[in-house]
Amino acid sequence: MVDTRDDHPRENCGLFGIYGLSDPVSVIYRGLFSLQHRGQEGAGIVISDGAEVRSVKGHGLVSEVLGKKNWDNLKGHLGIGHVRYSTSGSTRIQNVQPLVVECVDGIWAVAHNGNLVNAARLRKMYQDAGAIFQTGTDSEILVHLLADPMYRSRPQRVARALAELEGAYCFLLMTKDCVLAARDHMGFRPLSLGRLGDAWIVASETCALNQTGAEYVRDVEPGELIVINENGLKSYAIPHAAGKAPRLAKCVFEMVYFARPDSVVFGKNIHLVRLKYGMRLAEEQPCEADIVIPVPDSGNSAALGFSRQSGIPLDYGFIRNHYVGRTFIMPQQQDRSAGVDMKLSVLPEVVSGKRVVVVDDSIVRGTTQKRLVKRLREVGASEVHMRISCPPITHPCFYGIDFPTREELIAGNQDVATIRDFLGVESLGYLSLDGLMHPFEDRQGFCSACFTGNYPTDTSGIALKHDLESTSPELQFDPQTAEQT
Repeated sequence: MVDTRDDHPRENCGLFGIYGLSDPVSVIYRGLFSLQHRGQEGAGIVISDGAEVRSVKGHGLVSEVLGKKNWDNLKGHLGIGHVRYSTSGSTRIQNVQPLVVECVDGIWAVAHNGNLVNAARLRKMYQDAGAIFQTGTDSEILVHLLADPMYRSRPQRVARALAELEGAYCFLLMTKDCVLAARDHMGFRPLSLGRLGDAWIVASETCALNQTGAEYVRDVEPGELIVINENGLKSYAIPHAAGKAPRLAKCVFEMVYFARPDSVVFGKNIHLVRLKYGMRLAEEQPCEADIVIPVPDSGNSAALGFSRQSGIPLDYGFIRNHYVGRTFIMPQQQDRSAGVDMKLSVLPEVVSGKRVVVVDDSIVRGTTQKRLVKRLREVGASEVHMRISCPPITHPCFYGIDFPTREELIAGNQDVATIRDFLGVESLGYLSLDGLMHPFEDRQGFCSACFTGNYPTDTSGIALKHDLESTSPELQFDPQTAEQT
């Protein structure tokens, strides 16, 4: 799946937090930089010295928003950071995180990765009671829950608030003197814990730990709340709102596409998992061809596996321009469409006169793959076969990877033969669901709803959320300033 295409799925956000390091802003910066693939719409950092909380945030890349010119006032020993791509809420500056709010016991900062399926119900409940929301994000729901002073103990209050949430979340929270990290009971999204000397680090992926020189310790467990302060690290269990423990539902699409190849997610190295996908794909969907070419970068590992298993030589028929960002996460579709042709160029010398196997990680609408096939034909490819290292995406995702509605998904309405004809290829083959789950010992511990329609939670609240978003006007604020004290 091309990183830049207009039919690319949208996933939200990367998190990075630290406690116990003098002048942590440079480490948070490097951590967020390594998580840039998880969001390019906005970035932010919140830092505390134990007395004052300061933040910088804005639209754009980490390097643009958090350049050194913004570091002078960010002094302290604890902080959290966030890179954002929205699956809910618009592109207004108020939706860029971390959110910084005044609560009953001082300033709190909140950063979120995921999507809450009961956010609309909770939001309506609070608004009906007179509460005012300043953002369009699910994350602000937690702020209102935290404002309830029922529990004086901070961990109890946070755990109780988290217990009210349904769906996918990893949260980093910060007060002036502590950092908290939480992961939902079903474990949809990854969250890792590391050490850098005496400092504790929490990050969405282990690639961010590697980038900062931190040592991986373990994952934050599903249903776990971690509190880090001057007394060290303590772990708490988040209560079950319904009194019944849900099953694990780790997002398998993290393995297919979203996580970086050098990360270890859900206990598995991403590159090696994708390599196995490619090898299994060659077994399940063989074809006769002269070369295998990946759609970079997300198709690289699977293409290598396909080549190894099939014996067909691997070559690079597409060259990626690395100075073009991930344009699939540009807010406007016309921008994403324009970025595709800038992102990839074709090497006629490699593909002309050849039977080509194109390996991509997934197809959503199929419009970009169709353009790529057309370009291969134009430079003289004699045959084009397409192989996809996951099953057909037939259902939308409600947990953070914002696939379109089922009506917009090409595989939600068409069979493989029809999609093949639409793409204009000699053959089209997908990895089977069994092949997708083959690398994992616990196959039942994953969410594959986008391929099967079997959702691990009640999703009836999503219709209400869409209705509210389409009828509720957004407040408009001056976006010129991004700094808070």
